[in-house]
Amino acid sequence: MKRIAVLPGSFDPFTLGHQDIVVRALPLFDEIVVAIGDNSAKNRYFPMEFMEEKIKETFHAEPKVSIQRFKGLTAHFALSIGANYILRGLRNTTDFEYENSISQANRMLNPGLETVFLITSPSLSAIRSTIVREIHKYGGQVNELLPYSL
Repeated sequence: MKRIAVLPGSFDPFTLGHQDIVVRALPLFDEIVVAIGDNSAKNRYFPMEFMEEKIKETFHAEPKVSIQRFKGLTAHFALSIGANYILRGLRNTTDFEYENSISQANRMLNPGLETVFLITSPSLSAIRSTIVREIHKYGGQVNELLPYSL
């Protein structure tokens, strides 16, 4: 059975922290799908199509990584593509509390789905998409926080 992991998120934007999780997870899985979710509770700063292209650019040389957009529940999306793992990064205990609740709900919706947590590399743990957006919005330089140039 192929080990397929889904890394879901709004990725607004996709940061070095996200890239770090994918790269470190590559030895663990046969395939990793970076799944850009359409979160109805969020207004996007960067267009989804733009971010999809930037993530594809980031992983263009890695055949085990693909990028897909989805709507709806992550557990249902994972089931629809035959994924049996959700991949998530944790920066701190606050992330753990939030992600643990989501993990339990995903498992309830899709009993064959396991969530795998990787701890963010210490040098990247302060990077948050929200902070990157704010810096960019007000004209600050963000390229050192991203695996691509804006």
